[in-house]
Amino acid sequence: MMRISSGGEFEAKIGYCRAVVAGGFVHVAGTCGQGTDVVAQCRDALRIISNALEEAGAGFKDVVRVTYMLADRAEFEPCWPVLAEAFGENPPAATMIECGLIDPKFRIEIEVTALAPTG
Repeated sequence: MMRISSGGEFEAKIGYCRAVVAGGFVHVAGTCGQGTDVVAQCRDALRIISNALEEAGAGFKDVVRVTYMLADRAEFEPCWPVLAEAFGENPPAATMIECGLIDPKFRIEIEVTALAPTG
C-alpha cells in the first residue's frame, strides 16, 4: 500500500491523505480547489488530483469512477467543458451530488478512483 500526501491543511487536521494506492486502484480523496468561481475551483481540483495520480503512476486516462459534489447543482454545467477536456476519450462512470461542502467558499469537490499501474 502506498499513501500520497499533497500537504493540504485539512490532511493533517482531519487525518487523511490525498490518495491511497491499494487493491489495484488509486483512491483519490474528495478534492476542492481554490478560485473565485466554480470553474476555477474545478480546474484547480483537477490539477491537485492530476498530481496525486501522477505520483501514483496513473493519469486521467486510468480513472474508472468520479464523484462530483457541488453546493449548487446549477453550477455543474459550466464545469462540463473542463471535465470533458480532462477525461477526453476515456470518460469514467460518474455521479453528481448536490450537498453542503466543508466550507461555503468551496463550490465543487471531486473524488476519483483510478486503476493503479501494473508491473
